[in-house]
Amino acid sequence: MCSWNNCTFCEMYTAPQKRFRPKAQADIERELQTAAAQGWPIRRVFLADGDAMTLSFRRLLAIMQAIRHYLPTVQRVSSYCLPRNLHNKSAEELAELRQLGLSLMYVGCESGDDTVLAAIHKGETFASSLAALQKIKAAGMKSSVMILNGMGGKRYSEQHAINSARLMNAAQPDYLATLVVTFHSMERIQQGYNGQYEALEQLDLFREIRLMLATLELEKTIFRSDHASNYLVLKGVLNKDKAKLLHTVDQAIHQPGSVQLRPEWLRGL
Repeated sequence: MCSWNNCTFCEMYTAPQKRFRPKAQADIERELQTAAAQGWPIRRVFLADGDAMTLSFRRLLAIMQAIRHYLPTVQRVSSYCLPRNLHNKSAEELAELRQLGLSLMYVGCESGDDTVLAAIHKGETFASSLAALQKIKAAGMKSSVMILNGMGGKRYSEQHAINSARLMNAAQPDYLATLVVTFHSMERIQQGYNGQYEALEQLDLFREIRLMLATLELEKTIFRSDHASNYLVLKGVLNKDKAKLLHTVDQAIHQPGSVQLRPEWLRGL
């Protein structure tokens, strides 16, 4: 469930039964008690569903304290995080949650380009995304960022790639991943683009990710482009493996058939 739920590319939470509502603390504690009763040595917990960080610091503190009480073997708690949800939380508050085990934030930035972000109704900007990522780092937490390959369509592909790289260069996230954006219906995405959105073809996607990789200047970020939606699987540490990754993309662009691609029937869309 997502408290924002306005992004035109996402239909994950549009069904009536997925309408956003915070879960009561008593319900959370009952679930933790049930998990504890199984006797499993639980090491990791994910705060479901899509928007746990919209809760107040007070609520999150109570949840983290409950996890520590009922599941003392937990070593890491992670959560999805919309940048806006950190606006009213200080780095000191996040650090307190970090001390209780909340150590990893999955941040769907989608793009670093303000035009693209406005078109998809993300409700974020380059500046708001960067502020959130910097606050996560200041709190001693790790960040895992998602960028959507193809989100700008053909018209904005170049600026989407360049500005997404600029955002990552400024933020220096611990993890960076890309996936190929796909749509069940083009109607919603076309609204923000005034009916002018053109999806990227396979070679266009490769050229876009090559431009982003070439623009990235990262110190030690684990990079993954291996989601089921990706035709071309890329893995490495940036910038250490940048030349190798660029070479692989160049092969896919200029020497078709020389690099193994994920066939259409294997793409989990």
